[in-house]
Parts: sequence; structure tokens; C-alpha cells
Amino acid sequence: MSEQDQKRPYSSKVVDGVEKAAARAMLHAVGFDASDFKRAQVGIASTWSNLTPCNMHISTLAEAAAEGVASADAKPVTFNTITVSDGISMGSPGMRYSLVSREVIADSIETVVAAQGFDGFVAIGGCDKNMPGCAIAMARLDRPSVFVYGGTIQPGKDRRDVVSVFEAVGQHAAGKLSDIELKDIEATAIPGPGSCGGMYTANTMASSIEAMGLSLPNSSAQEAVSPNKLADARAAGAAVAHLVQRGIKPSDILSREALENAITVTIALEGSTNAVLHLLAIAHAAGIPLTLEDFTRIGKRVPVLADMRPAGHYAMSELIAIGGIQPLMKMLLQEGLMHGDCLTVTGKTLAENLADVAPYPEGQRVIRPLAEPIKKDSHLVILKGNLAPEGAVAKITGHEGLHFKGTARCFHGEEAALAAILDGTVVAGDVVVVRYEGPKGGPGMREMLSPTSAINGRGLSNQVALITDGRFSGGSHGFVIGHVTPEAFDGGPIGLLEDGDDITIDAEAATITVHVDDATLAARKARWSRPEPYATRGILAKYALTVRSASEGAVTDKFD
Repeated sequence: MSEQDQKRPYSSKVVDGVEKAAARAMLHAVGFDASDFKRAQVGIASTWSNLTPCNMHISTLAEAAAEGVASADAKPVTFNTITVSDGISMGSPGMRYSLVSREVIADSIETVVAAQGFDGFVAIGGCDKNMPGCAIAMARLDRPSVFVYGGTIQPGKDRRDVVSVFEAVGQHAAGKLSDIELKDIEATAIPGPGSCGGMYTANTMASSIEAMGLSLPNSSAQEAVSPNKLADARAAGAAVAHLVQRGIKPSDILSREALENAITVTIALEGSTNAVLHLLAIAHAAGIPLTLEDFTRIGKRVPVLADMRPAGHYAMSELIAIGGIQPLMKMLLQEGLMHGDCLTVTGKTLAENLADVAPYPEGQRVIRPLAEPIKKDSHLVILKGNLAPEGAVAKITGHEGLHFKGTARCFHGEEAALAAILDGTVVAGDVVVVRYEGPKGGPGMREMLSPTSAINGRGLSNQVALITDGRFSGGSHGFVIGHVTPEAFDGGPIGLLEDGDDITIDAEAATITVHVDDATLAARKARWSRPEPYATRGILAKYALTVRSASEGAVTDKFD
């Protein structure tokens, strides 16, 4: 391979030589000139869409990234992939497509970048599944690439956000809010572009991707509408061109240590349970062994330090105001809780990136000191027991206690559970069981933000637990346990529960137990039959046939 081909290892195969004249002719029509064929080609994978505030501004960031690529003497080529909105589809049949969209995004980026022969790419994501979808594609393709986070939304009136609206629905059902008050919250919670404003899934994943080295420093901690975010996108475009020149690929950055850094930051920030699902999937795409046990192992030594919503007080914009996650990572690194020698997309190590980072300002309360943690160990607790033999993921922040014992109240699907919560059927002491919502059974593993918000809105967050083979929005809080495996559709124990069964959840012992003897469970299993699938054709049917367990990251490209 010539020196020129080494600088353009993929695009040279598409545009060089007499026999590629037709390809060049097509590219002339979209704006290439003769000199562009000698430059590295860098794709800009944009998740722009006007259907959600999380992504409505990303076309502007894509333009900035393209400017950055061009400034580094490479040729930018912009293309789009999809997004769907969790916040809009939440509680509806459309939410089944949310986790599916992660795979569609990863597949489509892989398809375009590989088909067009891009030498590198920038991936820009703004909503929950965009980010892991982009990171999965980066790992699969293993071409020089940088992720850009679309940025967080600014707070609404009275510091409201989307979770304020979901919880207001429960308050309204309990008679605590009038129609007019609910309408005011609805109309003022979402003031403009950007991802949901607490340490929900979008901000969690942006932070963890930065911690693992796939985005530039501070990319996770910038408001969507800000000069800093535009500068981040431009810098990312230039950075990819430089990575192409140096031959630095995601496989040089992603390692077991880099993933441990991501888990550490997720725990310190009291991040979303969805991070467990997505980090397992990113590790799978990179060919790096990672299991639920790794979250337990790391969680024993890493404290929760961020007093962030949903369980805490502060919004992402307030974390941005004090310096974002860079001072937090430096604090963790100095305590030996992060791996400083991991390479990042800057071409420098994590430790080098953090060398000149100043500490948080005196008096701030968003990030606690290590000596004064919110919780001394992880809020992400991996539970096992006869109700979840292959594992379940609990979000135990300390606010809701460490133990819960109650009786099962079982529902086939989210809608039935939500109706029972809102009409007062669910009462203190219940363990709400929402099943047939797993990756296969849903299909798509819907998020339970509507039921958990309704529980909180009715004032039952400390008196009612909810368990599901589905998952939770990063905005959920309370005594909630998701990702129960095996899922009900596979005949898992969660599908064998009956109303009135006694259930104990013990976060300290990391167990989840139904107090029914093995013989009775076996007899129920013998009577059990799998329900008809929700979909028999189209993408949901294809997804249900290929998806793996939540305990494996709900990946769809593992066929052993």
C-alpha cells in the first residue's frame, strides 16, 4: 500500500484508478472536485430529526463537524440515520421500538461507512439510544472516529424537566394537582433543544462514552444550544482527520480498562440502569469480555458522589456550570479508581487530558467529596435469586432504603400496571410485577417511566416496589428492579409469579427472592405456556428472533 493509500486506506479503494471513473463521476455531482479525491474522506453520521427536542439541532452540529473536517484538509460527507423519542413514545406501543433503534442506528452507520469507504467518521447523537448505537458502530467498524454528544437541554420553568411531567400525571391522579396546574407543567417543562436534563440515560451515556475515551474532553457536559457545543463539534471533525493521519482506531482506545472507567464514572454520577445494558453491548461489539459481575466488583469500591436528578437535586446544566465531569474524573483518578493510561480520541491518555483540570469550586454541592459520599458503594446493584437466576439490575440510591418485602401484584404488560396504579388498585406493600416486557417478550424491553412516575406521583415511592423484565428510564427512581432474567417470555420465574406471592428484595445481600418452594414453581412451570408473540413480521419480529438476554446487553449479532 502506498503512503497515500495509508492515509486513505478505505476511500482509495473506492475512488482511485481509471476503473473508478464512474464512482468519481457520481461524487462530482455531490460536490467533490478533483483535489478531494486525494483527501481522506470523513463521514458525518447525523441523527438529526425534527421529531424530538433531543435531536432537533443536530444538523447544525453536523455542519460544524464538517467544517472541522475540512479545516484539517480532509473531505467531509454528511449522512443521516434515524432516531426515535423515548419521551414521546413512553407508555405507548411505540416504546417497543426504542431499544430496537439502537441496533438500527448501529447497523445503518456501519452500512454507510463501510459501503462508501469512509476513512473515518464523526458520530453525533442526542437521545438515549443514539449514543450507544453510535459507540457500537464505532467499535464494529474500527475506523478512526469520534463521538459528539448533542448536549443537554436547559431547565424549564421552576427547574422542571420531562420527569416533572410524568410525575405530575401521578399527582393529578391522586388529586394533588388541578387540570390547570398539570397543563402549566406540560407547557413549560421542555424549553427547547437538548436531551433530558437530569442524570438520565442520555447524560449518563454521554458521560460514560467520554470516560471511555471515545469523545473529546467535556463533550458530555455542554448545553445543546451553546458556543461550547458548536466548538466541540468542529473540534471533533478536525480530531477525526488527525486520527486518520495517525492511524488511531477505536480498538486502540477501547479496552477492559476503558470500560471500567466508564462504569466507574456511571456509578459516581448515580447514572441510569440503562448504562448496564449499553456498556455490555459496546463491550460485545469491541470483543471485550464484560459481565454483570464486573459491575458488582467495581461497585463495591466506587461511591456515588453526584447529587443529581432523578433521585437527587441538581440538573445537568448545574453540573456543567461547575466544570462538568472532568474534575470528577481527576478526583477519581487521584484516588486510584480510574485507569489513567487509557488512550483517548485526543491522541493522549486520560491522565494527560486531566493533568491541567482545575478542581470544582469551593462550596458547590453537586458533586460530593469522596469523604462525604451520597452512598459508599454503587447504586447499580446486580441482584440474583430464585426470581432472577441470571440476574436483575436494581437502582438503589439509598433514598428508598435497602430492603423491601411485599406481596406480588402481577400484570401482563405496562398498560395494565399503569391503569392499576392510577386508579388506586396498587396500594402500600405491593410489589408491582410488570412482565412480558423483556427483549423478546415485549419485544423491545420497554421502559417503565410511566408506572414508576405514577407511583412517585401518588406518594407511594417508599411503600411500593416495581419489578420487571423490561427496563427503566434514567428518570425512574424508587424501589425499582429491571432486566429480570430469564424473562417471562422464555419461561423465567417472573412469568410464574402469582398475586399474593411474598417477595423480598435485599440490596445489601444482592438477592431477590420469591418465597415459593421449588416444587410449586416447577408445577407452575409445567402449566405455563408461552403467549403468542406481539409481532410476527417486520422489524419487531426480526428483533425478537435475534435478540439475546438483557444480561448479555440485548445484542442482536451473537449467534452461537
